Amino acid sequence: MPHNVLGPSTADSLREVVAAIVGTPAAEIPGDANLVFLGLGSLEMMRLVTRWRREGLAVEFSELAAEPTIDAWAAHLDEARRAVG
Repeated sequence: MPHNVLGPSTADSLREVVAAIVGTPAAEIPGDANLVFLGLGSLEMMRLVTRWRREGLAVEFSELAAEPTIDAWAAHLDEARRAVG
């Protein structure tokens, strides 16, 4: 899976991570699709949060759960990446 040390670096790489979890081709996941409706559960979200925290990103489960879309998550990850420096 293409990603750097600080989580997926693009919306497309994030889409690939999520696609692998929900079993849907990445190309079929629109940026504004509700990932919960596509089959992403809270346990999977927590695993992603844990993984990204281990990689050095300060992401919060509550933020991801509040807006479960590729577009929103990519923005959160970019913000967390900028905070790291």
